[in-house]
Amino acid sequence: MAQTDVLLTKQPAPQTVPACEMPRKVYDVARNTGAYTSSGLATAGFHSAKYLVDEWFQNCYARYHRAFADRDQSERQRHESQQLAAETEALAWRTQEDSTRKVGARLQDMHGWKSELQHEVSELDAETDLLLAQKQRLERALDATAVPFSIATDNLQCRERRQHPDLVRDHVEMELLKETELIRNIQELLKRTIMQAVNQIRLNREHKETCEMDWSDKVEAYNIDQTCAHYHNQSTEVQFYPHSAKLEESASTPETWARFTQENLYRAERERLASVNLRVLIDCILRDTAEDLRLQCDAVNLAFGRRCEELEDACQKLENHLHKTLREITDQEHNVAALKEAIKDKEAPLKVAQTRLYNRSHRPNVELCRDAAQFRLVSEVEELNMSLAALKEKLLEAEQSLRNLEDTRMDLEKDLAVKTNSLFIDRQKCMTHRARYPTILQLAGYQ
Repeated sequence: MAQTDVLLTKQPAPQTVPACEMPRKVYDVARNTGAYTSSGLATAGFHSAKYLVDEWFQNCYARYHRAFADRDQSERQRHESQQLAAETEALAWRTQEDSTRKVGARLQDMHGWKSELQHEVSELDAETDLLLAQKQRLERALDATAVPFSIATDNLQCRERRQHPDLVRDHVEMELLKETELIRNIQELLKRTIMQAVNQIRLNREHKETCEMDWSDKVEAYNIDQTCAHYHNQSTEVQFYPHSAKLEESASTPETWARFTQENLYRAERERLASVNLRVLIDCILRDTAEDLRLQCDAVNLAFGRRCEELEDACQKLENHLHKTLREITDQEHNVAALKEAIKDKEAPLKVAQTRLYNRSHRPNVELCRDAAQFRLVSEVEELNMSLAALKEKLLEAEQSLRNLEDTRMDLEKDLAVKTNSLFIDRQKCMTHRARYPTILQLAGYQ
């Protein structure tokens, strides 16, 4: 039996029971088996080819039976087709409902992960901004340390211009050296912390970008699934895609899909917590370094103050000694003049005594007697010579003392000038320069 081609407007629904043709019934038709039978072929020796009456009836019966069999088969096929159409329609409805429900569940899962990713991205962005602010504080604090370092080095260089014997390694210099070493260590610490902050900012941005890409993919997938969830049988946008049911080899599983986002969130949260800890560390470092610098600055200023007090006290004592020395020099000069006058005064009596002895030595004969007057004149000359010797010795001592006093005066004046210069360097140069020392807010990076 020939099959009839049916024009379909849409692809038929999948069938649960494969359709197959019914077996054909074989009908036996009587053929020429003897002298009184004919198959419609021309008989040899007769005028025309004609069918027999029995053949005609057999042919009619065969037509009736075939029509009945075809109708019966068609009825069975119609019943099976209606049953199959109903079953496939129900199956298609259930499958579509289940697919729609699963797409909706998938949308909920994606919305949850998308929200977490968006929240993590915003948290990372805010944390990165806070870390950038801390990095700027570090940079400002590092720039602020340049002023104390220049002040400390300038103080050391200025104090190198002190003169001997004030060029000493005193407590002020020890504190200044400690200050320069402290500033160097703080600068190295701030540089290392800045590099650590830069590296952490880079990691924050990398994980933020990873989460943003994951979020973007989920937004795109969410929009696609949301569009798919709105499709129905009456949608005009649907069409046939025969090869769409083929699974991609690179497609992920639900487990790997969820694990991928979980790992992204875990790494992002880990870096965010590391960034928070780094910000706390930076705040502690800036606070401690600013306090250490200010404490050391106060220690240096205190040492300068004490040193200036010592220099002032030394200057006052030197001025006092210089004043007394000058007064003693004046008195000693008067003493030297008095001694010279005394020596000069002894010349006339000595001349008289010596002249008397000389004249008496010319007495004649027995008159040249060692009388009492002679002995007295001799003793007088001896006494005058002894007095002159004593006066001259005292004069020498007085002159030496005067020279010593002059040397002392010169030393006192030189030492006073040296200490005045040292006081000028410490007070006018160093302490005036230290008045420009940054405030604790500047050292902490707030200004």
